[in-house]
Amino acid sequence: MNTSDEQRFTELYHEHHAAVDAYVRRRLDGAHAVDDVVAEVFLTAWRRLEEIPRGAVLPWLYATARRSLANARRADQRRGNLAEAVARNGRQYADDPADGVAGSLAVAAAFDALGEKDKEVLRLALWEELPARQAAKVLGCTTATFHVRLHRARTRLRHHLTTTGTAPATRALTTLGRADA
Repeated sequence: MNTSDEQRFTELYHEHHAAVDAYVRRRLDGAHAVDDVVAEVFLTAWRRLEEIPRGAVLPWLYATARRSLANARRADQRRGNLAEAVARNGRQYADDPADGVAGSLAVAAAFDALGEKDKEVLRLALWEELPARQAAKVLGCTTATFHVRLHRARTRLRHHLTTTGTAPATRALTTLGRADA
């Protein structure tokens, strides 16, 4: 664009800005939205300065404003539809991976605080996933005794987890389960 185009646009802007602003303001609520639409109209005018008929500048600007308003309304409708869809689906939170790490560290610390007999009972039940009868044979005790030892070991592990009082430790308690198998 050359200097004469800049001068023509400047004159066009000064002469018609108030009329375009009033046109848009009467059709749209919200000063911020009005300013955006008016800016869009004059941006389009700048880009298409050669296409604007010299004898009908204001009608061309009004037509451009009408199309810009329609675009703004469609955008508002899309935003509204998106907001409704989000509201319908509710809030869904992704777990923070750091919580899992912190929970694992809390369980590891609580496990380390146990005595060796409790650790072995828990290892057989949870890590090796042995049925009570087979785990009892490994320890050289009856199945009933194994159940009692497992119950006590879990109770002590829960106690160590609850004394830390952290949220990851509480979640780890949930993961471990509150009832004995």
